[in-house]
Amino acid sequence: MNMGSKNKINERGLAHALMVFMVLAWGFDYVPAKWAMEVMSPEILMFFKFSLGAVFIFIIKITTGNRKLIRLKDLPIFILCAIFGQICYFECEYNAMGMMPVALLTIVLAFVPALSVVLERIIYKRKANGKIYFGIFACLVGIAMVVGADFGMLFQGRGFGYLLAMGAVVCWNIYNFITASIDGYDSVTVSLMQTICTSVMLIPFALHSMPPASDFSPLVIFGLLWIGLIDSGVGYLIVVYGLKILGPTTNAVYSNFLPVTTAFFGLLFLGETITFLQVIGGIIVIAAGFIVIKEKGRLDDAASK
Repeated sequence: MNMGSKNKINERGLAHALMVFMVLAWGFDYVPAKWAMEVMSPEILMFFKFSLGAVFIFIIKITTGNRKLIRLKDLPIFILCAIFGQICYFECEYNAMGMMPVALLTIVLAFVPALSVVLERIIYKRKANGKIYFGIFACLVGIAMVVGADFGMLFQGRGFGYLLAMGAVVCWNIYNFITASIDGYDSVTVSLMQTICTSVMLIPFALHSMPPASDFSPLVIFGLLWIGLIDSGVGYLIVVYGLKILGPTTNAVYSNFLPVTTAFFGLLFLGETITFLQVIGGIIVIAAGFIVIKEKGRLDDAASK
């Protein structure tokens, strides 16, 4: 095995390890988000999330001596990333969070990699094998079980919550493919520009409906710092790095593991529960993710040789 192959394996191993950390961090994200949304709108929460994240990434960029600037002609691409991957995605997610338990929300979001495989087949003509298609089908079955078990609540608010969750799935896939197509920039520069673009677009909301200072309890402040510095700052550095090393589909499969960490933190801090049938559906979705990530990684490795 030559040095180039070893470096590639090391990069992929690091990317997988970082994505595992991100899944744990993002699994807890829903807890402080619910705390914060008791006193502020989703738009204000997003403003703090990405403005704090932008400050953190800017500090990383300066302290590492990274002076890379973007080309002006590429600015629309970063704006599109901000619109789909940050504003539209979290607008759907945070509003859905107010209509359904976060554990159910993350199970629906686990449909991201299945849609990603389909989009790769359409856009890049990348073929999948039978095991991957089986994983997609199993994912659909699991999602149906989750939603079906909650059928009695569909006309009490959660129906629209499921639609918002699927909207988040579509937006995240669009973001993944746009970001993966960006060439000529390092992960820090890409992450910084995306968070800056998002923060700037959210300034009007911040100026119009910022809650009073008295609403910012120590718990809310902790939640905002966690969401801004860890989830947005560190998280998007990891996501962009993972997209460059692992590709959009493998990267997206990690969303399948969010229901596990989210259900644990939701049970621990929010007192939320889900039904037995929904647990079974969630296990099917997560197991399907293992199948897709394993087979997709194998096909990608074979194609690169």
